[in-house]
Amino acid sequence: MKWRHGLVAAAILAAVPAATESLVDGRRSLVLEGEAARVVIDLLGGSIVRFEFKTSSLNPLVFGNSGSTSEARPMAHFLCLDRWGQPSEAEAKNGMPYHGEATRVEWKVLREPAPSAGGIAAELSASLPMAGLDVRRTITLSAGGALFRVSEEVTNRNKLGRIYNMVQHPTIGPPFLDQSTIVDSNARKGFMQSSPLPNPEEPAVSWPQALKDGRPVDMRELRDDPLPNVVSYTIDEEYGWATASSPANGLLIGYIWPTRDYPWFNAWRDVRDGRPHARGLEFGTTGLHQPFPVLVRKGQIFGRPIYVHIDAGERQSRSYAAFLMNVPNDYRGVEAITYAEGRITLQERSGGRPRSLTMEVGNLW
Repeated sequence: MKWRHGLVAAAILAAVPAATESLVDGRRSLVLEGEAARVVIDLLGGSIVRFEFKTSSLNPLVFGNSGSTSEARPMAHFLCLDRWGQPSEAEAKNGMPYHGEATRVEWKVLREPAPSAGGIAAELSASLPMAGLDVRRTITLSAGGALFRVSEEVTNRNKLGRIYNMVQHPTIGPPFLDQSTIVDSNARKGFMQSSPLPNPEEPAVSWPQALKDGRPVDMRELRDDPLPNVVSYTIDEEYGWATASSPANGLLIGYIWPTRDYPWFNAWRDVRDGRPHARGLEFGTTGLHQPFPVLVRKGQIFGRPIYVHIDAGERQSRSYAAFLMNVPNDYRGVEAITYAEGRITLQERSGGRPRSLTMEVGNLW
């Protein structure tokens, strides 16, 4: 059984509406709108706060909309730049925030949404004053399908080279997230962030397993216990991917990215009042949630880098794609994803008669 979502031909792109900057939930936002889906970006912080079918109001990307952050800012899918996690004590005294400055600055619209060869495209940028980095984002929403692709270019405007990290932080929340929501990935070897330094990778685990007090935990699920909160895994294949399936809502959200850009998948879980509150499908250049001095001392984990270097004036680009699919109410989750010949194919987990979900996506990379 196959469920298909196709891109429309380029010849009709000119007829596709492309909304522009507007107020969404009282906030200045950039809106991209195609025939099947819409994407909303909050211009204060650059977070992707909505990704939804136009025929539905169910938005999987929910975090911070009701005061779950100290500033009650909607964040949902936000960019961690120039770091993932806390600053050093000295950096914090100088005003460096958690996860870096990208979510604290105004993002500028360089090119408003307009038809392009790949769909509806727009460009934004942000400048991080303390980090000395600039980031330029190109986002393209499929004209006829529920898929968008993001390319982000980071420029070091400092006169000297430096290290940094870049982590995508998609966050799902209720009502899409509940006790039946399933997270899948092609992650492999991992470790719990709660394990003590200097060797948190001991003991090692393999996706979807984690350990709590020596007992196995299935990271595909989240019910009433969020521990361990953050578990980080390596990606071994050419493309990394992560999905969250909500059969009760008939909806799946997925991400796919080149592993050369983002070699780590970091799974975060949070519970409030005994119920699932948030899950982070985080992928990035690091798998260790520590300040830079700790990263430098550690160097690598499982032979993988935990920070990157960017020289003075250098530019570095990374990309990913996100998609929505309808799923049946008895869907069991995703066993594997392949990207080939302009098509993404999701293979259902075994049991009974596994079904395929396919989406025509064109040339992503």
